[in-house]
Amino acid sequence: MRRLSALSVLAAGSVLASGAFVPAQAATAAAPTITAKGGYVMNNGTGKDLYKKAADTRLSTGSTTKIMTARVVLAQPNLNLNSKVTIQKAYSDYIVDNNWASSARLIVGDKVTVRQLLYGLMLPSGCDAAYALADKFGSGSTRAARVKSFIGKMNSTAKSLGLKNTNFDSFDGIGHGKNYSTPRDLTKLASSAMKYSTFRSVVKTKKTTQKTVTKSGGYRNMTWENTNPLLGTYSGTIGVKTGSGPEAKYCLVFAATRSGKTVIGTVLASSSVPNRTADAKKLLTYGFTK
Repeated sequence: MRRLSALSVLAAGSVLASGAFVPAQAATAAAPTITAKGGYVMNNGTGKDLYKKAADTRLSTGSTTKIMTARVVLAQPNLNLNSKVTIQKAYSDYIVDNNWASSARLIVGDKVTVRQLLYGLMLPSGCDAAYALADKFGSGSTRAARVKSFIGKMNSTAKSLGLKNTNFDSFDGIGHGKNYSTPRDLTKLASSAMKYSTFRSVVKTKKTTQKTVTKSGGYRNMTWENTNPLLGTYSGTIGVKTGSGPEAKYCLVFAATRSGKTVIGTVLASSSVPNRTADAKKLLTYGFTK
């Protein structure tokens, strides 16, 4: 009977060397296996690491680069989100010239507000919207100079945030050999961007219709749907951004809140769109157990 009692005690809890009795805890969930080359998850409130796989390995970022594009815009002093930008032919030509460029289908001559450009940037992942924002918020007398200036702001922001393994050579992720980050750095970037209420509002939006002003002075309705598959399929999702490309493969920066806890993370270079989504869901679910 004494042996049975001892077994019962061990089953019910554990006895520390000090003699204190501690109730048994549920077994810690095993870390998931993901197809992505790199992954990282943290508690957004505390900054605690919750999952790491090649977390500091430099990888191509694809359109997750646009998180930094938005972050730079939102940090501009005296930002007027309602100021209008006239869509230039160069922005649409850029889409035509780059096969991997995703588009917000902005119309040349339309006047679009900065706030609307942020929706066009983050929901359909518009490279034309990214170009318009870089042209608007860069400095210089030529478009090329302004774009170069804007990318410089992206890199100086990365440095100020302590993102030591991050570099940008494009405003949208269509890089030229030097556009890279890591799962950890991108997660920290997203966490920083989520401090802006406008960013939070944009990236949690599943679909929006925005009214723009046409060249003739009329109005046009632009409807954009979010490329983030977690919105509406994973409870508590609040963002953030997809990415893809020949080098980047399939990427996703993600965040969700449940019971007051926000988990935020990144997967880079997953093998397909379905696997990218599955990887993110696994890591979120695991993060909420930690």
